[in-house]
Amino acid sequence: MIQFSSTHLIYLIEAARWTVLLSVLAFIGGGAFGLVLALGRVSQHKWLRWLSAAYIQIIQGTPLLVVLFLAYFGLSILGLDIEPIIAAGLSLTVYTAAFLGEIWRGCILSVPKTQWEASNCIGLSRAQQYRYVILPQAARIAIPPTVGFMVQIVKNTSITSIIGFVELARAGQIVNNSTFQPFITFVFVAIIYFAMCYPLSLASRHFERKLNVGK
Repeated sequence: MIQFSSTHLIYLIEAARWTVLLSVLAFIGGGAFGLVLALGRVSQHKWLRWLSAAYIQIIQGTPLLVVLFLAYFGLSILGLDIEPIIAAGLSLTVYTAAFLGEIWRGCILSVPKTQWEASNCIGLSRAQQYRYVILPQAARIAIPPTVGFMVQIVKNTSITSIIGFVELARAGQIVNNSTFQPFITFVFVAIIYFAMCYPLSLASRHFERKLNVGK
């Protein structure tokens, strides 16, 4: 039986880079789409509010695993042969957008109503209100929960191992199949996940205290 060695540990660390890359792609894509959803949720147009709300409710009510299968196997049925990393990035982006959109909607609505009224009194358009008054204040409120949600993104990347994408969790399975030492292997997998997620948790609490979000 092959013993767990430094070579296996290096392999896990290298696979963790793909976990980080996938997390960054999901956050960037999901963040851009999530902002559109958040603005849609507070739009003055009823149809846009309804459309954004419907998307968020459907995605939040659907397991990420199902979204992943639809992206990978569903698109293949339609004749689109996509790589696992593309399917993984697409499904995580769709999933992340729904949650960030709802988080940021709450942050926008938490800006005091007097700020809306004051910016309206000085003749700012709706777009100018968002750009110069509302979004800068909402962003300050949104930093802690957004950083905290990034922890969930990192951990959710482990599900993509089901479609063959070799990130940290999948690498752990491969090493275990080689060494037949699941306890040692997944202890190191857990340590690496902790090393990626714990700094984000600390950053979230730091920003919450520094920005006095609750006050």
